Amino acid sequence: MKGKNVDSVKKGSSVTLVADADLPTKFGHFRIYGFYSSLNKKEHTAVVKGDVTDTHNCPVRIHSECHTGDVFFSLKCDCRQQLDESLRYLAAQPYGALIYLKQEGRGIGLVNKIRAYDLQDRGLDTVEANEQLGFPVDMRDYSAAAQIIKLLQIRSVVLLTNNPDKISGLEEEGVTVTERIPLVIRPNHYNEKYLKTKKKKLGHLY
Repeated sequence: MKGKNVDSVKKGSSVTLVADADLPTKFGHFRIYGFYSSLNKKEHTAVVKGDVTDTHNCPVRIHSECHTGDVFFSLKCDCRQQLDESLRYLAAQPYGALIYLKQEGRGIGLVNKIRAYDLQDRGLDTVEANEQLGFPVDMRDYSAAAQIIKLLQIRSVVLLTNNPDKISGLEEEGVTVTERIPLVIRPNHYNEKYLKTKKKKLGHLY
């Protein structure tokens, strides 16, 4: 992937690859790619291990932004743990990718997510809180992720996820998902109810 034309865009795609750079991390050495979606004017990134061009069964994690978890290590969710485990897993593989999407709070945005946190503090679960604010349970969209996979020229993916909606979302966009790798995160006092709600109400597998 190194040296790929950073102005590349596929015909009919709303996502453009605009920049890439070397990215050493505590987990291992990656290359980071920056993408721009003209559809919703959002910037997304992909952290890539090795050369994923024309690969089949490529390990891929689709990770939606979680400012509170990824940045501040919130214990109310398992997002940071899933991010860490995914990067650790990918670093040990010959190739793979983590696609980081700008869709905070299952698509409702950061400030509304904080409002939802407050409602959860008052006794609602994560699904009830979103609904109380007037939002659907999950507003995330995986079309940008599918376009990024195609721009990276990945032919088929093994998806690191507990969420079956991610699999169907990618498949609906023409991505071949050959297998699922679960991310099993041990619950804590603060996120136990959250994880149970995701499993019971959102169909998550763990």
